[in-house]
Amino acid sequence: MNPERSIPERRSRKARRTRETLAQAAFELVLDRGLRKVTVEEIAETADVDRRTFSRYFPSKEAAVLDSVRGDGDRINEALKARPASEPPLTAYRRAVLDWLGDPSAEPWHRRPRFFDLLVVAEREPTLYAAFHHIRVDAQEDSVAIVADRLGVDPRLDIRPAVTVAAGAGALLAAQAAWVRGSRQDALPELVVQAFDALASDLLTQRQATTAPHSTTEGKATS
Repeated sequence: MNPERSIPERRSRKARRTRETLAQAAFELVLDRGLRKVTVEEIAETADVDRRTFSRYFPSKEAAVLDSVRGDGDRINEALKARPASEPPLTAYRRAVLDWLGDPSAEPWHRRPRFFDLLVVAEREPTLYAAFHHIRVDAQEDSVAIVADRLGVDPRLDIRPAVTVAAGAGALLAAQAAWVRGSRQDALPELVVQAFDALASDLLTQRQATTAPHSTTEGKATS
C-alpha cells in the first residue's frame, strides 16, 4: 500500500466515524430528552469531542439529528437511476421508493430503530421539521436531474421532470404523515402504495353527487 495514500484514507475514515458518532449522539439525546432540552455542547460531550469539532460537521443540532435522512434520499435516487429506461418517469420513481423500502440492508424508515419516534418529534418541533424539509428538497433536486436525464430534456426548459418528482415526493410525504398518525410500525410500505395509487385514480374527475345539494330554502313553507 502506498503510505502517502493511506494517510488521507485513514483521515477520511476517522472523519466519517466522528460524523456518525455525533449524529447518533444527537439522535438518542433528542429522542430521550426532547429537542429543546438538548444543547450542541451536550451532543459534542456525549460524542467525546469539543464544540468546535461539532461545528465542522453540522450547522445545527437539527442537522445532526437528521443526518441519516440524507442517505435515504441518496438511496432512492440510486434506485431511480437503476430503473429500466422503458418505465414512465412516475412509475420509475414509485418503484424506486418501493425498492428502497423493500431493501433491508438500506434500513428503510419502518425498519430503523426509533425512526418512527423521530418523525413524531419532527411533527411537533418546527425547526426539526424545517430541517427535514430542507433535506427533502435537496434530494428532490437530484431526482429532477435524474428524471430529466431519463427523458433527455433540460429541466430548466421542460417542466415534466419537476412535476414528476413533485408528485412522487408528495405521495411519499402523504404516506409518511399517515404513518406518523397511525400506530403500526410496519405500515409504511402499504401506505406508500396507497398514496401512489391515489395519483392514478380519478382525483381530477368530478365525482357524481350522491346526495341532493343543500338548499337554504329547504323546509320553508311556500307562499
